[in-house]
Amino acid sequence: MVDYHAANQSYQYGPSSAGNGAGGGGSMGDYMAQEDDWDRDLLLDPAWEKQQRKTFTAWCNSHLRKAGTQIENIDEDFRDGLKLMLLLEVISGERLPKPERGKMRVHKINNVNKALDFIASKGVKLVSIGAEEIVDGNAKMTLGMIWTIILRFAIQDISVEETSAKEGLLLWCQRKTAPYKNVNVQNFHISWKDGLAFNALIHRHRPELIEYDKLRKDDPVTNLNNAFEVAEKYLDIPKMLDAEDIVNTARPDEKAIMTYVSSFYHAFSGAQKAETAANRICKVLAVNQENEHLMEDYERLASDLLEWIRRTIPWLEDRVPQKTIQEMQQKLEDFRDYRRVHKPPKVQEKCQLEINFNTLQTKLRLSNRPAFMPSEGRMVSDINNGWQHLEQAEKGYEEWLLNEIRRLERLDHLAEKFRQKASIHEAWTDGKEAMLKHRDYETATLSDIKALIRKHEAFESDLAAHQDRVEQIAAIAQELNELDYYDSHNVNTRCQKICDQWDALGSLTQSRREALEKTEKQLETIDQLHLEYAKRAAPFNNWMESAMEDLQDMFIVHTIEEIEGLISAHDQFKSTLPDADREREAILAIHKEAQRIAESNHIKLSGSNPYTTVTPQIINSKWEKVQQLVPKRDHALLEEQSKQQSNEHLRRQFASQANIVGPWIQTKMEEIGRISIEMNGTLEDQLNHLKRYERSIVDYKPNLDLLEQQHQLIQEALIFDNKHTNYTMEHIRVGWEQLLTTIARTINEVENQILTRDAKGISQEQMQEFRASFNHFDKDHGGALGPEEFKACLISLGYDVENDRQGDAEFNRIMSVVDPNHSGLVTFQAFIDFMSRETTDTDTADQVIASFKVLAGDKNFITAEELRRELPPDQAEYCIARMAPYQGPDAVPGALDYKSFSTALYGESDL
Repeated sequence: MVDYHAANQSYQYGPSSAGNGAGGGGSMGDYMAQEDDWDRDLLLDPAWEKQQRKTFTAWCNSHLRKAGTQIENIDEDFRDGLKLMLLLEVISGERLPKPERGKMRVHKINNVNKALDFIASKGVKLVSIGAEEIVDGNAKMTLGMIWTIILRFAIQDISVEETSAKEGLLLWCQRKTAPYKNVNVQNFHISWKDGLAFNALIHRHRPELIEYDKLRKDDPVTNLNNAFEVAEKYLDIPKMLDAEDIVNTARPDEKAIMTYVSSFYHAFSGAQKAETAANRICKVLAVNQENEHLMEDYERLASDLLEWIRRTIPWLEDRVPQKTIQEMQQKLEDFRDYRRVHKPPKVQEKCQLEINFNTLQTKLRLSNRPAFMPSEGRMVSDINNGWQHLEQAEKGYEEWLLNEIRRLERLDHLAEKFRQKASIHEAWTDGKEAMLKHRDYETATLSDIKALIRKHEAFESDLAAHQDRVEQIAAIAQELNELDYYDSHNVNTRCQKICDQWDALGSLTQSRREALEKTEKQLETIDQLHLEYAKRAAPFNNWMESAMEDLQDMFIVHTIEEIEGLISAHDQFKSTLPDADREREAILAIHKEAQRIAESNHIKLSGSNPYTTVTPQIINSKWEKVQQLVPKRDHALLEEQSKQQSNEHLRRQFASQANIVGPWIQTKMEEIGRISIEMNGTLEDQLNHLKRYERSIVDYKPNLDLLEQQHQLIQEALIFDNKHTNYTMEHIRVGWEQLLTTIARTINEVENQILTRDAKGISQEQMQEFRASFNHFDKDHGGALGPEEFKACLISLGYDVENDRQGDAEFNRIMSVVDPNHSGLVTFQAFIDFMSRETTDTDTADQVIASFKVLAGDKNFITAEELRRELPPDQAEYCIARMAPYQGPDAVPGALDYKSFSTALYGESDL
């Protein structure tokens, strides 16, 4: 004989098994040690062997048929080891080594040894059972081996209240049959002879299959056959015993009875518990899967929104000015597109994100799950902070753009003015240096010298008159520098050249005067008329040049008052023209008088006036130019006046619409506040009312679009203020966004109340009672109750929280639930959550653990195969992917820890 795995095993089968059983309430080895040796049993009573053959054969076939085969003769059909290995694979769910297919004795022995090795690996100590006896067809050894298999795989794991296998099975039978008359189960032999115990077991679990009251204790054969037939037909338990054999035997074989009864245990004990447990777990997992999907959606939406904010803020914070008006106007247009096109969808996304977050938290509270904590940086507060940073960056950006456009417009105006004045001055200085350097006085006659002196005096007068223009040019250049004009370098270069030339002209003028004064004593006569002409013509000529310059000067205004001021100044200038014309005629009269005297005295003039280059033709030409420029200036001023009148119309048009839209938005905000407090009807009625109200608000959107169009016209006209309204487009936009957000949040609150009501089974009447009580004590309509208001509300609902020691303790307990952050306020949602928990039942972590324990067959762990067998495929895989390996001392390969998984579902620590 071969001793398989004799050391350190849980129990033995055979004569030497006494005293080797495992602890913990008595092992199967203990039980076997207390019984008579099975070999002697078989020898003493051949009827027992017959019962065992039939029972063991039926038990084996109940499993082999799952593999599409069966046995006929228990001591013959297991001899080659093939069906024996197949039986072990079916009942254990594990794969044995590949069998040998040869027909020789050694092949059969090897196969049986593989089966015995597998049995031994399950903690069974086989003594006196060897492969040779099985191959030789030894009936007693074969029956002993099958009994060992039955003990290990059908009976060993049966335990009720920590009893041994046999005692546990017996206790289960006693409890199930206790209510039935004439049934007293005390053992696994005599207590079953009359058949009533079998019928009682079936009736207890399937009362529709047995008419127990019609059974008679004095008709055991009928009773037994009835139980055996019902079990085989309806419970899929094969007939393992013969009624006549049991009745005709003084003491039925205990092993046969235990084997048959264990089939009833396995048929009944796990079915209902497994179904209940599986349903509970499926419900819990479905909630968790939905919540995780919502969490993933939140994380994705939050990441997208934060990324958009991250990209947009630097663009809004970029205040680097452009060089030209066109470039700045393009930036302004880009900002308008951002406000009209890009930002509004993001406002909706932010609102929807907050709604989704609130809905998710509500669902988690309703299912006893821990609150959702988004990943770092994606909290609602993070999004609000980012949004505030965005709006802070946005604030003032449009104003900066408009101010920058004004600055560039002012710069362009100054730059053009600089160029005009510089060109006029440069044209005047052309040739002046050469004239001042000319040494003509060295060869001139006395009269010529006198003429040169007068001419130089006239030039000095002209030079002094140009001093103001040079100072204006320098002042304009300085202002362009201070305003950071992009082409300041060229402006400064040109201005410096003019100033340097001006200084040179001053030096040359002084030098020429000194040279002329040396010969002044030699000058005696000078044509006084020419001198008078030159003295009056020069300033008049300068006045005409200034007048032409002023008449062509560019102007920029922003209001009616400013243009009217320019028109008034122009009218005042026109009033001086008659006096100027008389001065012109007087100057021309001096020239004519000089010619008349020369002609009357037969004096031959040498040529043009020696004291000035301003001829009568020049004076008349410039006077004609002034006359032409006056009506052109009139026309330009009238056009600008018309433009400013149009701008005023745009201001009034925008103000008229804004003064309607602004109060409308404020009124709607107040109405929403009242609706949220004075909600009547069912929650569905309230929800439908709010959605209709929301649609009416959305339908008002064209009025805002019209206002946006009017606002754009105002900006395109570069209108920067509006005294006709206190509403700006920015105020209107912010108010509109707040209105949409407020109605959406109010709708979400009602949806969450519906969700709470449906999930907790709260009736409509209860919900209305809760709302009415809450609103009654919400005196300031703020949507929250203070501690005293909340206590009064609870008292109105029947809670005993009066001002005594017990009432104060109960009230403090309730406040810790509804106001965990100790803010001193109780919101309606917190109030509803509390009332729903008080009136409904919810799943707990302990319940889920108990359900998993049922599916696991009371083990402290569960396997993937068991999960796939008991749960729908998607939920089974969900659990397998998330359960950690079981680390307990009784762990087996592939064991999973369902306790940690269950507690994690509810945010609790391991139990």
